[in-house]
Order: sequence, then C-alpha cells, then structure tokens
Amino acid sequence: MKKIKNSYKKSGVNISLANDFIKHISGISKKFVKKGNNSFDKENIGGFGSFFDISKIGIKDPVIVSCTDGVGTKIDLADKFKRYNTIGIDLVAMCVNDLIVQGAKPLFFLDYIAVDKLNLKKSKKILSGILKGCLLSECSLIGGETAEMPGIYKKNKFDLAGFSVGIVSKSKILSKKNVKNKDIILAVPSSGLHSNGYSLVRSVLKKTKINNNLKKELLKPTKIYSKEILKLNEKKLINAAAHITGGGLVENLLRSVPDKLSINIDLSKIKIKKIFKWLKAKDISDDEMMRTFNCGIGFCLIVSKRNIHKVKKYFSKEFVPYEIGYVSRNMDRIKLINSLRW
Repeated sequence: MKKIKNSYKKSGVNISLANDFIKHISGISKKFVKKGNNSFDKENIGGFGSFFDISKIGIKDPVIVSCTDGVGTKIDLADKFKRYNTIGIDLVAMCVNDLIVQGAKPLFFLDYIAVDKLNLKKSKKILSGILKGCLLSECSLIGGETAEMPGIYKKNKFDLAGFSVGIVSKSKILSKKNVKNKDIILAVPSSGLHSNGYSLVRSVLKKTKINNNLKKELLKPTKIYSKEILKLNEKKLINAAAHITGGGLVENLLRSVPDKLSINIDLSKIKIKKIFKWLKAKDISDDEMMRTFNCGIGFCLIVSKRNIHKVKKYFSKEFVPYEIGYVSRNMDRIKLINSLRW
C-alpha cells in the first residue's frame, strides 16, 4: 500500500486539536449555564452561526450598535511574558467600551483567534480572559473562530480580534448632539495603559530591564466601564462620552463634541499614573505621550454642571471621575491650559 506523504496535519493544521478546543469551550459553557450565568450560550457553540434572541430585551424603539477591535501589539508582550489570562479581557474591553460611548447595552460578543499552530493550554487561558471580560460587561459569548495559519504567523505568534453588538433605545442614544455650551468634561481614571501605544512601549523595553512588577503593570487589563456608564445613561446624567484610546485624550474627545463647540482642557488637572511617568522618563515628549497613551484617563464624560456630584456616586473609589475642563464656543476647537504635571 502506498504511503501518503501529504496531509493537512503535516502542513501544520490539526483539525482534531481544534475539535478538542471546541469541546473544551462547550464543556465550560455548560458549567456556567448550571451556575445560572448567561455569559455563555451553550446552544451556539460549534454551530455555523450564532443566534441571540432580542425579543425579551424590552427596549422601546431599539437601535442595534456594533463594534469590532483588537488588542494590538500588547499581545506580543503577553506572549513574551507567557501570561495569557488577561489579554482576553482587553479584547472584550476594547469593543464594549466603544459600544457604551453610544449608550448601548452590550448583548453579545464573538472572538477570532488566529495562530501559527494551536496550543490548547495557551488558547484556554486566552479564552478564560475573554469569558471574564464578558462577565464584567454582562454580555454573552455566543461564538467565535479559531484559525491555524502556518506560514502566515511566525512560530508561537497569534492575533486576536473581537466583535460585539449592543442595543439602545433611540431616546437614550448618547450623541454629540446632546452636548451644550458650558458642559463639564469629567475624566474617568484608567486602570493603566489599557491597550494602546504598545508599539512604543515595546521599543522602550528593548533597553530596559524587566522585572515582575513591570510585567504585571504592562499586562494589566483594560478597565471595562459598562456597568457605570449604562446606569448613568439610564438616569440621564450624561450628555456624551468618549473612550480614550489611540490618538489620546484630545482627538477622542473631539469626536464627541459638535463642530460648532470647542473643548477646553486644563492639563495640570490630569492625574497621571506611575506607569506613564515611567514612560515619560524614557525621553518621550509631552505631545507624544498625549497622542499615544491615555496618561491615566480611560474614559471621559460630558455632563451638565448640576449633575457632577450625582455622577461621581456611581463609581468605586479608584475610578471616581474628576473635572478636567469644559465645553465652550471659542473660535478654536481645542484650548489646552497649563502643562502636564509629571
């Protein structure tokens, strides 16, 4: 009998291993369903498509909102440090935090994991982070895709992408149209670097001795703000919001303010976290820091002055918002006051 030389497995793709991963996902989904947790939809696992029944959501004049994103080069550090259990939280956060900018309640999430060769141990840890992110944002993980792509990705390399969908009533959409002259800009603290600027971080690390504390700080997961923001929107306490990601504070805030109005920011009021001060000391300019990193602000709220005190009550001590500026009718779209305090 002629010996077969070529096979899919020999080319680098192991279908049996992928099926084992699906069984693992199905197994843990059943455990969560037994606990009364709806973060997993066990009926969708392994299917060709995913279902989500919105008939019982109970939202008047519903509007669907969708977002997709990735984690960027932060995954390279996760791989370098062999720590994979938090990167999935980042993936969910980067999508969900965009949804809630519009006031949308996250409904479900799907993930895409691409690898050179499937490693079950690593994939399970990544999945555990994705699941935790879904738990934190109170949405369901209803499906995903894992792709082995030998020759496309280098050995042990991988990439992540996420897709999330939310829902909001037309009357409660957060929009820049709601922003008014003299509204106050509140900064909500970040948990750290979140998932932006890691190409610059990795460049800095080439000349840096990395200890365990630094590793932990660099892989600290992105804060998910959905619970707080959705409660505030339900109470009609905020006019607009901004997720502070790539482009930094100013560029993201401008996306949430009408063209006829301008933002005035007192940079000296920004509460800069230690990790950003550490990066600043690596010969990075103020402008570069502001455009590349969140510098300690993960989210912004634009509110009426009368609501400031009420808004603060919805946050834990670590993430209490604070005032950094206001909206006005200045000629210039941006007015920056004072300098960052390093």
